[in-house]
Amino acid sequence: MDIRQTTAADLETVKELHREAFGPEEGPVIVSLLDELLPDPTAEPILSLLAEDGPRVLGHVLFTKVVIQGAEPVAARILAPLAVLPSAQKQGVGQQLVEAGLSQLRDAGVELVFVLGDPAYYTRFGFEPAGVHGLTAPHSLPAEYAEAWMVQELCSGVLGRVSGEVEASQVLNRREYWIG
Repeated sequence: MDIRQTTAADLETVKELHREAFGPEEGPVIVSLLDELLPDPTAEPILSLLAEDGPRVLGHVLFTKVVIQGAEPVAARILAPLAVLPSAQKQGVGQQLVEAGLSQLRDAGVELVFVLGDPAYYTRFGFEPAGVHGLTAPHSLPAEYAEAWMVQELCSGVLGRVSGEVEASQVLNRREYWIG
């Protein structure tokens, strides 16, 4: 399996992957998010990675810029969305995509990465609850999702030094992407 950065020519393939991975109900919502998020200048810099096995696309992950309000400037990103073809799930595709993304972001000087996702999955990569560090999500989350709002420190010494509300790009900051 190869992991590479996406190009403009990959857009339709990426959208079809998300349609298939998220299904008929959630897939169109994610595709709409991608259509608006990828050209959003407030989301830049963007890291968009594709996992391929020969000509077959297996997965995609997107990282976009976030800002922590009321804190000193910190290079931070959010992971959203991550998709793996149903036929390729539970084979390490998502893991390799996330690990490759975190590695590239670390090399680029990014200090923190956030995600709103399944704690059982994302803690494997070193994510931990963000709220305990004083880093709040862009919108209030129901109590049952408190542990799902997570952060990973890519540069030692940042957690505990900064706190505040995380603001995603204009598109991703919309309430409907946080409440569901």
